[in-house]
Amino acid sequence: MTVTRFAPSPTGYMHIGNLRTALYSFLISKHDGGKFILRIEDTDRERLVEGATDVIKSTLKITNITYDEGPDVGGEHGPYVQSERKEIYMEYAKKLVELGAAYYCFCTKERLEKLHEEDATGGYDRHCRNLSPEEVEKNLKAGVPFVIRQKMPLEGTTSYTDSVFGEISMNNSELQDQILMKADGYPTYNFCHVVDDYLMGVTHVVRGSEYLTSTPKYVLLYDAFGWERPVYVHLPLLMGKNEDGSVSKLSKRHGAVSFQDLVADGYLPEAVINYIALLGWCPKETNSEFFTLDELKSIFTIDGVSKSPAVFDFEKLLWFNGEYIHKLEDGEFEKLVAPFIKTDIPENVNRQKMLALLKTRISKLSEIDEKMSFFITLPDYEKELFLNKKNKIADFDTPKTVLTEALGILSALDAFDNDTLFAALSPLSEKLGLKTGAVMWCIRIAVSGLSATPGGATEIMEVIGKAESLSRIKAALAKL
Repeated sequence: MTVTRFAPSPTGYMHIGNLRTALYSFLISKHDGGKFILRIEDTDRERLVEGATDVIKSTLKITNITYDEGPDVGGEHGPYVQSERKEIYMEYAKKLVELGAAYYCFCTKERLEKLHEEDATGGYDRHCRNLSPEEVEKNLKAGVPFVIRQKMPLEGTTSYTDSVFGEISMNNSELQDQILMKADGYPTYNFCHVVDDYLMGVTHVVRGSEYLTSTPKYVLLYDAFGWERPVYVHLPLLMGKNEDGSVSKLSKRHGAVSFQDLVADGYLPEAVINYIALLGWCPKETNSEFFTLDELKSIFTIDGVSKSPAVFDFEKLLWFNGEYIHKLEDGEFEKLVAPFIKTDIPENVNRQKMLALLKTRISKLSEIDEKMSFFITLPDYEKELFLNKKNKIADFDTPKTVLTEALGILSALDAFDNDTLFAALSPLSEKLGLKTGAVMWCIRIAVSGLSATPGGATEIMEVIGKAESLSRIKAALAKL
């Protein structure tokens, strides 16, 4: 059975890159009917941010990336927060010392700082690597503070095969004797994630390609314990577009790069998930770009993951989001857009009809106030807006005539719905010798003050009501 995990550090918001890692891990396990685990890696105590774990869990809930085991869910491999597994790591670190693959280091902070001053690039000089068992025992009994370091091979190479990037090799001479257990008794990421992945039965480790050159250190730990190595799946870098057209690693300067910020700006979670699924992965046997999460589970395979960096294109995401919004049922759209409406909507405006018209004209929910503003208040416009080559309106006489006739017709109406309005105004084109488009153009400019609008003249009038429609047409005649 395929078992994957998402193991974020609770150090802030949920970055798009982290969310993509969670999504790919989830899809790889679910494609094979496997298990997906959430584990919180909080051993770097200095970087913890209060509330960040809740952000992680709520993000996964909102995006429907459900975990089979993890905090609040439980499972056979708990606890799922690393700070609660502290004793486990020390046990395995000491076992590694017994196996000759790690050692106690008693170097003081002052010695290490001096070493760094003398050679900022050299790393640790392996001063404690060959201490005698007697010296080690003496220091331990005396309570001398220590860390436990991994004893790296000094010669040869260490290789592993990645499912995306192929064989990766590193000269062992380049590997530092990294710290596995810190002086405070907490493990480093380099150690605890290996122990946890083994104990939790993780078969596939999915993470960003920035870990490609770190992984030789991890496979040496697997080998030292005699454990089977997992399948490694390193994901391509996420890049952002710079103002000059170049690309660089995705960061805040490119725009909103946290899931929370995107949702707060009016992006739909399912649109974000669909889009980031395509950032480094290409489906086979289909040209479609739109997939539900269930469809992604069915078609997502590792061999579709690319080596090439993926560019996060905000314009493409905006288009994606717009397509998702346009497909919403009117009632669902009203519910989702409601929190984004900050402007008071006057009683004369038919809220339901207005939102139905706007649904197909916005790309993110936060655009709603701007898009609906002309329904609330007629914008200031120049009378030249009535002139239109396509409709052969070359002077102001045509709109004056159309609006004067329309005013009489509309004033006499009792019903003011779209169908009634269109039926009442349609005969005007034959009476005045104009095309229907020219008649409706003049009326639409008068009631909206805009050259491009969601909906036509009669739809807009149905939304703003009879009194406001007549008032705007009278204002247009005065302007003309």
